[in-house]
Amino acid sequence: MSVHFGQLAKKVGADGAISGEDVLALRREAWPDGRISQAEAEAIFALNRQLCTKSDEWVDFFVEALGEYVVNQRAPKGYVDAENAAWLMEQIDEDGQLGSMAEIELLVRVFERAQNVPSALKDYAISQMELAVLEGTGPTRGGGKLEAGNVNATEAKLLRRAVFAPASERPGAVGRKEADMLFRLKDATLGADNAPEWRQLFVQGVANYLQGYSDPNAQISRERASELQAFMNDTTVSVGGFLGRMAKESPNVLGRVFGKKAEPISREDGVAKAREVTLPEHEWLNARIEANGQVDEYERALLDFLAEG
Repeated sequence: MSVHFGQLAKKVGADGAISGEDVLALRREAWPDGRISQAEAEAIFALNRQLCTKSDEWVDFFVEALGEYVVNQRAPKGYVDAENAAWLMEQIDEDGQLGSMAEIELLVRVFERAQNVPSALKDYAISQMELAVLEGTGPTRGGGKLEAGNVNATEAKLLRRAVFAPASERPGAVGRKEADMLFRLKDATLGADNAPEWRQLFVQGVANYLQGYSDPNAQISRERASELQAFMNDTTVSVGGFLGRMAKESPNVLGRVFGKKAEPISREDGVAKAREVTLPEHEWLNARIEANGQVDEYERALLDFLAEG
């Protein structure tokens, strides 16, 4: 981190506010080449904790710069490693308070831009989103706001972005832990002044967990991605040409080489199979519905939706 950037960061946040001009100056100083050092990333986090008011310009810079640092600064790009995930969680937890709107937006951005993240960060993001919806208050970007005790349209949109993000529990679909979270939020806000968007997300999200299709090969581990990148970067042989010829001559060879089934299930068959609710899924749903001793309006809407499908 340049001395000038450190001094600038302290200066602009001294009064707890930051102007659009200040954000532009920080952007020019810290991000001229599109890269953020760890020292700069930590200074940006420290400044965020120092600010009393956070403009859209500041949140945009915070999310863009730190999202780039977490997701793409280490090879292979798009795969968050355990060290970066631990660093991100430590930074958010630094002040012992619920993450600010900027930090919640950053978490969502990481999951939207990354190919995969460690399981610990996935679990952490679920807990942070749940806390933000149940306890968070204050303005968000674009004129929205967090409200404690209910789920408004802004919070429903944030939740939707998080659970359907590429690096979420199931890429482009809802996983078991995410479905559990949706049920907990439903139970905690039952009877509150919730937005119609929340009911729609609850129904669609849980139904997606039970019947939605997610490509099993959409996510690979960071370690596997590193192996494949190293393989493709090996200049000792004509790897790219070799793989290209193999793919043309025998499409299933690549699957065997990289550990996939020689005859993978088609997407159409996968979608059809996913629509079949299994016995364990039935048992899971029954347990969630019976937990509060009643079939409430959200659960009734979910059951109707599943019956129609």
